[in-house]
Amino acid sequence: MRIAVLAGRGKTGRAVGAALERRGAEVVALGRSAVLAEDAAGCDAAYVVTPNLHPAEPRYVAAALDGLRAAGVRRVAYHSVASPYAPAMPHHVGKAAAEDLVRRSGLAWTVLQPGAYAQNLDLTADVVVPYDVHAVFGFADLAEVGEAAAVVLTEDGHVGATYELASRVATVAELAGEAGVTARRGEPDLSALEPREASWLRAMFAYYDTHGLPVGTRVLDGLLGR
Repeated sequence: MRIAVLAGRGKTGRAVGAALERRGAEVVALGRSAVLAEDAAGCDAAYVVTPNLHPAEPRYVAAALDGLRAAGVRRVAYHSVASPYAPAMPHHVGKAAAEDLVRRSGLAWTVLQPGAYAQNLDLTADVVVPYDVHAVFGFADLAEVGEAAAVVLTEDGHVGATYELASRVATVAELAGEAGVTARRGEPDLSALEPREASWLRAMFAYYDTHGLPVGTRVLDGLLGR
């Protein structure tokens, strides 16, 4: 099986590609530009990842789907996010709109909705995050998300499914305590970001303060046979 991974050189794309290769798939790691028919020629399936905080995610995904259809690819999995339709978080809403495009693409589709990556927290030192350290999250292990993507693209029974993915439900304070470090809230320096990105991140932090981002773990356990 030959599978294209859009944004295949990023951290998510590399995790997905590695998991696919362990299952014997031939991986075609594409860049972050629009998918051209020749890029995905001969591929049986594709995994679509969008760059973080993309300003026009639906348009990006629509172009990717056009390229995949032109290449004759029949199977696609889309990397979304847990709780995509959260109007207070603009980048989540962009993923919700992109999910709709995937479902109406005419391709055999699956949508994966991972929680926040556990690897985004450095637990080797005291942890400072820009939201309530006691907010509840469903944290997803990056390697396990890659394994889940490989499962849905190489096994039967996942077409038309939308899966929320988390490896562990916890707060930042709990994870820090287990690692023997402290956790506290601190204001981030967003001065290097463009205004749109900074605004979207502040909106996300405010949402986390009030709601966290809880995600159940049973779905990922089931996909990985646990």
